Amino acid sequence: MDDQEIQSTVESILGPGVKVIDCEKKSSICEEEVLLINGVPIKLEGNDSVAIKEAILTGQIPSCDLLNQILIRAGILRAPVRLETSLSTKSSIVTKEEVTVSRNNKVIDERSRETHESNYYVSSTSEIWEPVGMIKKPRNPCYNSDQSRSESSASSDQGYTTNNSTNNVLRGEEEEQKLYSKYGESVPDCMQQCLNQLSNLGLSVPEVNPTLGNLSQTSGGNARGPGFSSSANICGSTTSMVNGANLESQDIRDNVGDRDHALVYRDGNLVSGSLEALVQHMVPTEEYYPDRAYLFAFLLSSRLFIKPHELLSEVCALCEHQQKLGGEGGKERFQRFVPRLVQLLAEWTETFPYDFRDERVMAHVKSITQKVASVDATARQEVSALLQNLLLRLTALERYEEGLARLTTESGAQQLSQVDVTELCPSAMILAQQLTHVELERLSYIGPEEFVQAFAKESPHLETSFKEMKKTRNLESYVSWFNRLSYFVATEICKHAKKKQRVRVVEYWIETARECFNIGNFNSLMAIIAGLNMSPISRLKKTWSKVQSAKFAILEHQMDPSSNFSSYRSTLKAAMWRSVGATDERQRIVVPFFSLLVKDLYFLNEGCSNKLPNGHINFEKFWQLAKQVTEFIAWKQVTCPFEKNSRVIAFLQASPVLTENALSLASFECEPPDSNPEKERFKSLKSELNAQ
Repeated sequence: MDDQEIQSTVESILGPGVKVIDCEKKSSICEEEVLLINGVPIKLEGNDSVAIKEAILTGQIPSCDLLNQILIRAGILRAPVRLETSLSTKSSIVTKEEVTVSRNNKVIDERSRETHESNYYVSSTSEIWEPVGMIKKPRNPCYNSDQSRSESSASSDQGYTTNNSTNNVLRGEEEEQKLYSKYGESVPDCMQQCLNQLSNLGLSVPEVNPTLGNLSQTSGGNARGPGFSSSANICGSTTSMVNGANLESQDIRDNVGDRDHALVYRDGNLVSGSLEALVQHMVPTEEYYPDRAYLFAFLLSSRLFIKPHELLSEVCALCEHQQKLGGEGGKERFQRFVPRLVQLLAEWTETFPYDFRDERVMAHVKSITQKVASVDATARQEVSALLQNLLLRLTALERYEEGLARLTTESGAQQLSQVDVTELCPSAMILAQQLTHVELERLSYIGPEEFVQAFAKESPHLETSFKEMKKTRNLESYVSWFNRLSYFVATEICKHAKKKQRVRVVEYWIETARECFNIGNFNSLMAIIAGLNMSPISRLKKTWSKVQSAKFAILEHQMDPSSNFSSYRSTLKAAMWRSVGATDERQRIVVPFFSLLVKDLYFLNEGCSNKLPNGHINFEKFWQLAKQVTEFIAWKQVTCPFEKNSRVIAFLQASPVLTENALSLASFECEPPDSNPEKERFKSLKSELNAQ
C-alpha cells in the first residue's frame, strides 16, 4: 500500500515488515451546546442560537429582546434576578486505529489503539436584571454590576442599561494620531511604550473618547476586588459612606459649610464634590470612620490634584481642628480619637506604602507617632508594628530595584550567549512556568498609585505635576520587560544559522506560548507572539514553511486585536472567573496583557483629571479607576506555585539580546533578501556596520 502514514502506523503496532492490504478510515464529529440560565437548560434553535453564541464568545450581551424571550421561556423573568450565563464548548477528536491480521480468510490477530484529544472552553457572564418596565436601582451599595461593567456591550431597552467602555472599533493610523493630539504634545513615556508594543503586533490602536463620556455611571462602592487583604479591604457599604444616611433621592448634597464645599450624591452614591469636601470626608472622628472603598478610591486618584504629603498635612490639620486638641480637655479627646487616626494611617500604609518613601510624608508620620506615643501605650505598640511592616516592604522594594539595575547593567555588558534556551530548559511547560515567576514578581512590586502618577507627572495641565518625583520605575520596568522578552524570542531564533535549528526553536516558542495561555499568563503569551511577528522573524519564509504553525494560528486568534481585543477580553473574563472560585493556586493565576491594561487606565485617568463645569471633582471616574486597579491588586497578590529554576530565570532576564538593526542583519544572514526593499535594507545595514 502506498500510504506511508498508514504503513508506519501498522508497523508501530505489529512490527516492521508487515504488508497492509486494505485500510478503512472513519471519522465522526459530534457537537453539543447547552445554555444554562440559573441551572435551567434552554434549547437553542435557529438564529437565536447563533446570535447568543456569537455574543458570548465576543464578550458581549445579546439584545434585550432576545434575552427577554429566553428568560420568559425559562419562567424566571418575574422578579429581580441575577442572570448568570455560561457557554461551554467542548470539542473532542478521537482517533482509533485498528489492525486485523488474517490468513486464508481467517483472523489470526486483531489489535487496536485509540487516542483522545479534548479542547474545553468556558465563558461566563453575570448580570442583575429587573422585571420588564421597572425602574432599576442599585442592588448592592458596594458594587453596581449593571452600571459599572466596562466590559459589557452597549445596549439599552425597557429600562436595562449596559455599557461598553472598551470594545471600541479599531481606527486607522491617521485617526490614532488625531486622538493623541487631543491630549497635548506629549504622551507619557510608559503609555508610548505600550502603544509601540501594540503597533509592533501589527495593530492599530483603538480610538477612545478622551472625556470618557460613554462610560456608565458607576456606583460609589465598586472598588472592591477579590483577594484583597483584610486591612486593605476596600469593600464597604454606601450607607457608611454617607454617615449612616440611607439615601435614595436623585441628587442630594452633603453640605460642609456652603454650596462650593458640598458632596453630591445620586441614588445614594457619591458622584462629585470639591477637593476640600472630599478631604474632609476622609477625616475620621470618634464616631465616624470613612468607608474603605471611598478611602481607596480617593487616596488613589486624589494625587491628580494634591500631593500625598500635602494631603496628609491637611488631614492632620483637620483632625486637630475638629477635635479641638489645643483647647481644654484636648488630651482626653485625643486619647479617644487615637484608634481612628491609627486605623487611617494603617490603611494608608497598607494600600499605598510607596507614598511613604517621600521624606515629607514621613515627617508627618513622625509627628503623629510622637503624639500617639505620649497618650496611649496600646496605640504606641500598634504604630510601632505598623512602621516595622512598612520598613520591611520599603526595604524589599529597594532591594528589588537595585536588582533590576544590576540586570540592566549585566545584559548590556555581555556578549551574545551561545547557550540555547532549548538546551538550558528543554521543556516548554517549565519555561512558561519560569516566565510566570518573572511576571508575578515584577507585578507584585508595582504600586497601585503608579498607574496614576505615570500620567500625572507627564500632564502639564494638571494642578500638581509629579515631574519632580520619579515614582513609576517599577511600572516602567515591567513595560520594558515585555519588549525585552519579544526581542529575546527573536534573538534566540536568529542566532541559529541552520534552518532546521530555527524551525525547532520557533516551534519551541509556540509551545511555550500555548503553555502560557493555559496558565493564564497572557503578558508573556503576547510578548512571544510579538517576537514571532517581528519583521526579522516573519520574513523567514523558508523557516516558516517547515513549521507546524496550526497551534500558533489558534493563539493568534485568541489574541486577535479586532473589536478592541474582544476575544482576549472574553478569555480574560473566563480566567478571572476561574481564579475567583479556585482552591488550587495554579488556577488563581491571571497575568493580564499589561500594555492593554495601561492603555485602558490611561483613558480613565484622563476622565479623573477633568473637573466638572462647577469645579467639582468627578468622583464617578474615581470609582471606575479604583475598580480596575483593585482587580489588578488581586492579580498581583497571587503567589506563584511552580518550582523556581533560578538559572533559567537569570538567563531570561540577563542574557543579551540583539538590537533591531542587529536582528535585521542576522535575519538576512539566515535567509538572503529576496525583494528590492530588503536588498536595499541589507545594503544599508552593512554600510552602517562597516562605518562603525
